[in-house]
Amino acid sequence: MYSRVVARLEKSKPGANTVVLAFLGFCIYGLIATAKQWHGPYRSGISLDLSLAMLPLYATYSLFRALTAYLLSLSFTLVFGYLAAKVKIAEKLIVPLLDIGQSIPVLGFLPSLVLGLLALFPDSNVGLELACIIMIFTGQVWNMTFSFISSLKSIPKELYEMTENLGLSRFQTLLRLELPCSATGLAWNSLMSMAGGWFFLTVCEAFILGDQNFRVPGLGSYMAVAIENNNTQAIGAGIATMIGLIVMIDFVVWRPVIAWTGRFRLSESNDSLNRNIPFVSLLLSEASVFKKMAEFSQKFFRLRSEKKRAMNANSAILLRSTKRQRSEQPIRISLLSRMGQMGRTKGLAFAIKSLVALFVALIAIKLYALVSVLGFGDWQEIFLATGLTFLRVIGAVILGSLWAIPVGILIGLSPRLTRLLQPVVQIGASFPAPMLYPIALAFFQLMHLSLSVSASLLMLLGVQWYILFNVLAGAVGISQDLRESFKSMSVSKKSHWLRLYLPSIYPSLVTGLVTAAGGAWNASIVSEYLIYKGEVLKTRGLGAMISQATSQGNFSLLAACLMVMAFTVVFFNRFVWSRLYETVETRFRFER
Repeated sequence: MYSRVVARLEKSKPGANTVVLAFLGFCIYGLIATAKQWHGPYRSGISLDLSLAMLPLYATYSLFRALTAYLLSLSFTLVFGYLAAKVKIAEKLIVPLLDIGQSIPVLGFLPSLVLGLLALFPDSNVGLELACIIMIFTGQVWNMTFSFISSLKSIPKELYEMTENLGLSRFQTLLRLELPCSATGLAWNSLMSMAGGWFFLTVCEAFILGDQNFRVPGLGSYMAVAIENNNTQAIGAGIATMIGLIVMIDFVVWRPVIAWTGRFRLSESNDSLNRNIPFVSLLLSEASVFKKMAEFSQKFFRLRSEKKRAMNANSAILLRSTKRQRSEQPIRISLLSRMGQMGRTKGLAFAIKSLVALFVALIAIKLYALVSVLGFGDWQEIFLATGLTFLRVIGAVILGSLWAIPVGILIGLSPRLTRLLQPVVQIGASFPAPMLYPIALAFFQLMHLSLSVSASLLMLLGVQWYILFNVLAGAVGISQDLRESFKSMSVSKKSHWLRLYLPSIYPSLVTGLVTAAGGAWNASIVSEYLIYKGEVLKTRGLGAMISQATSQGNFSLLAACLMVMAFTVVFFNRFVWSRLYETVETRFRFER
């Protein structure tokens, strides 16, 4: 099949150039349109046009917001993930902050972001656009950062010893060892992080804070207004546009990226996704425009590298002489210098800990002053609502696991099913489930289900894909040699599942359960409190309390709910998920 595609592309190079130029033109148009929107005069609660002709423009706005948030997430991941994996002091500070950050829903960041950025940019849309992008960023970044930290820590020591023998610097080790080893996990988790950003698109682009209605033009706000007005035509068109946008990103970005990262795998697997060259890669390889751009960039960077080599060659003699002089100094001086460095390191660590403790103390004082106005009845209602939401979260995770684990294993074990159904799974994982809530609610009402029960099913629409996606990734990575060994021993299918499949996907399953539970907690704000046919539907739960407190501008109640949610999620992570991760390290780890 791919040989025929290559032959056609070789015969139609002008067509490949046209496609590449059209794509570049779209990127330029999107940047210009987004820049105009940012620099336009500030307007709160703009009215959106629900006509179908406006959908491409709104989808372009949302796409560039999501991509900008992803670039921020990737930068954050590379910097803070590297520090957390390499510096023990930084790890003790960064990992708890990441744990708390992922436990706070999008609405928890909303008031401070919107009010603060609007105060900085009162005369333009920059503040509101930045707030929207940062809220999308909070739905993307945590999964990527944890994945990068885990990948860096799992690199075999032998590879680090090899880089030391080759005399590579830290930056060279990062480029030639650490980034390649973490590329596969980072690519797959980037896809899932983009899905997390899409999930809350309707909340990020259209929200109520106090007595103000904030909206930015985009696909999420289009769907929010369509759902509010019960415009079925606009809802259907918005869903179709969202599916088309996800398919386009998967086709243009994720398939080439995942295929490219396949070359960095440390072990062989039955991953059929990387056997074929993506169509986009073939298209770029046959487009002369792209070739000329690549040649120009190569020449540019080659000239820069040659200049650096010349500078390094001139400084090499000075460096050798400096090292020779240092080696001639008495050992006592080197020991004193090392003691001085250790003293400075301890002093820096003490200063950082003192600043962090002071910062935490100031925040605690501010939070106490904010929540001290609440009475005993308010706290009683918060804890009761937390218990109800906790039960819904556990129910959604269990229901999702019952079907996602066996289906994910069956798909991952079959190269044919993987090729056919992998795009479907990616679309399901990336699609914002709140856009389907009106259809799901209509079905649940026909079944006479109350919102207290159907809220858990609404959570399931989003969290089930996290489990399926991670199980599928784990099943795809099962060693073909192990599968052949089990077949040669003629063991039963039950033993295959209990002794090979389930233990092999266990690390990925734990990651899927953790992300699914975190997604369910965050999804509670849109599944327990939502607008349907112009009416507000809500049930008793912590997510509903957070949404209601945000819409009413009750910051004391909002702060208390966020504190309890963060404490509950962190407590559960420390005493449940962390122990499951320990079993991954001790019982279900394949040594390379």
